[in-house]
Amino acid sequence: MIYFDSNYFTYRKDKLFCEEIDVEDIINTTGSPVYIYSKKFLKDHYHEFDNAFKEIAHSIFFAIKSNFNLNIVKLFAQMNSGIDVNSDGELYRALKVGVNPDRIIFSGVGKTQNEIELAIKIGLLMIKAESEEEIHLIDKTAASMNKIAPVAIRVNPDVDVQTHPYISTGLSENKFGVDADTAMKIYYEFKRFKHIKFVGIDMHIGSQITKIEPFVEAAEKLSKLYFQLKSKGIKLEHFDMGGGIGVVYKNEKTFRIKEFAGALIPLFKKLDCNIFFEPGRFLTANGGILATKVLYTKKNHGKNFIVVDASMSELLRPSIYRAYHHIQPINKKINVDEFITDIVGPVCESGDFLAKDREFVKCVQGEVLAVMSAGAYGMVMASNYNSRRRPPEVLVDRNSFKIIRNRETFDYLIFDELNKLTM
Repeated sequence: MIYFDSNYFTYRKDKLFCEEIDVEDIINTTGSPVYIYSKKFLKDHYHEFDNAFKEIAHSIFFAIKSNFNLNIVKLFAQMNSGIDVNSDGELYRALKVGVNPDRIIFSGVGKTQNEIELAIKIGLLMIKAESEEEIHLIDKTAASMNKIAPVAIRVNPDVDVQTHPYISTGLSENKFGVDADTAMKIYYEFKRFKHIKFVGIDMHIGSQITKIEPFVEAAEKLSKLYFQLKSKGIKLEHFDMGGGIGVVYKNEKTFRIKEFAGALIPLFKKLDCNIFFEPGRFLTANGGILATKVLYTKKNHGKNFIVVDASMSELLRPSIYRAYHHIQPINKKINVDEFITDIVGPVCESGDFLAKDREFVKCVQGEVLAVMSAGAYGMVMASNYNSRRRPPEVLVDRNSFKIIRNRETFDYLIFDELNKLTM
């Protein structure tokens, strides 16, 4: 089978290391399953992105929906990243680690009035509005607070990025943003909104996009709107490209961030404003693994199964997207028979799998497998289904590691129910 090596997760004498730490040493401390992240990966990829756009005025806002562990959020904030949040819960996390409100943007298609009030009250950098009704609500709410709310409109550019339909966000059939005509109508009528200041124009066309062309097409469409507004005397402070940059999970042909910058910088130089980016997956996905232990191997009617202690409760992406995550033993096996198998979890659902019909090496009970590319949309989508306790998270920093979230306890699972028993 193929074993993936990188500068962050690599085999040494056939044992998998994260930076300078043997993954087996972590599992001996935390148990299994466990999420493990490389601090060096997170730092390297942030700086790579930042440096790619050094020619232009730009700001990066880490999309914490991809990985909201407090230590991860704090790390990016310490590197001067802003934070992109989609709920009051994500906002709470950002504030708790000391992120300045004026370095936070609030996105999301369905913000509640309470969330809007909170964003205005604490002085976030901006609210990204996604419907005309939302803009009216922001204006009304700001008026009641005697405040001016900074707002950008998310435009849906109707660009097909050819990604999974569940993570496509820039087509007319998607729920996100408003069409160009609606956006321009709102901008042109800005004087109607006495308590809103329009500060930018925004888009986000999807996730896991592996070609540059859709970004260029969308940026060209949005820049036309920017220049139309400028010609009418409407000066915007920023132009937001969103996120969505694809990464390698299997054998995707992706692009280098320098190539991405090279294609877009000439267009951005024509814009007299700050360029915003909201990467999430690019900054975290391949910086993490989910380590899981083999419980059993079995065969049903000629079908092979490897049953592990991680499930859809820990990593949901394979079940809902049929997403591919490379899986490999943490102890490399040479000249071992391979076979076709499903790698499945203990949850009582047929949809509980990490891999289907995967060519894999023969395993025995107790072996540990590494589910690769698990640093984004892993723990953030974990649940307590089947009353499973969510796993710990570990951050490796060169030759040391820290547990940055403990495995949930049984008491934690029922802490808000036990004292409310009524029978």
